[in-house]
Amino acid sequence: MGCPCDWPEPVVRVQSLSENGESVIPDRYIKPPSDRPTLNNSSPSDINIPLVDLSGLTDGDLTVREATMNQISIACREWGFFQVINHGLKAELVDGVREIWREFFHEPMEVKQKYANLPLTYEGYGSRLGLQKGAILDWSDYYFLHYLPSSLKDHRKWPDRPSSLRELVEEYSKEIVRLGNSLLEVFSINLGLRHDYLQNKFGGEDIGACLRVNFYPKCPQPDLTLGLSSHSDPGGITFLLPDENVSGLQVRRNEEWITVKPVRHGIIVNIGDQIQVHIFVKNFFFFKR
Repeated sequence: MGCPCDWPEPVVRVQSLSENGESVIPDRYIKPPSDRPTLNNSSPSDINIPLVDLSGLTDGDLTVREATMNQISIACREWGFFQVINHGLKAELVDGVREIWREFFHEPMEVKQKYANLPLTYEGYGSRLGLQKGAILDWSDYYFLHYLPSSLKDHRKWPDRPSSLRELVEEYSKEIVRLGNSLLEVFSINLGLRHDYLQNKFGGEDIGACLRVNFYPKCPQPDLTLGLSSHSDPGGITFLLPDENVSGLQVRRNEEWITVKPVRHGIIVNIGDQIQVHIFVKNFFFFKR
């Protein structure tokens, strides 16, 4: 098969469609009825994913540390999602990186188009995934970049406008990797493994990390489409920094979709497929014994 050097059809920016003021979305964004958003969610409105205060991991009281690790263990096994506070990221950094990307997506189109991506690596400014011609698309644009390993990081593919974006993203990414390393240690211990087991399995010092920023323009028919189709994340851990003013993220639990209510300055943790497998295997052998 040849190299996927270009998209199978012209790429249309969803933000441009939104700003055109049309009252009807194009057919290729309309999801099948079974995949469309549901408005009659019967789940109680007070249900939310678990909230974990990570300050307990550094508490001098061993009982507090063990209780925090147990909270994380339960959240991983029963939800696969949880929110963390007191995670070590400064509030101004969390607010700043969210706002700087919002500013980027409101730059003139010619500024963003300089970073238009291709399917070979997906790095840069994009509006679709996959190479299927005529595929049903999500109502969103995005920016994707590599952070680690350093051999893949190319600052030339990071936007140079706004002027402080690169610096903020570098600092934020560094802090997220630190948080990830800390949680990998907790996960390893909770699974009865060496404290550095998962860290080493994901590459040790050469661990991989990338960043994707999703932008969801206003949609005239939100009942017919999705900003991001339902999926599971194939990696180890995904850290989500949500819009605190819009509860757009949903997680599936016990055959129901639960709308996540973001906590101010919190970070949402999603356990990826690779760690979920470790948890499943651990529980399987536990129950078999």
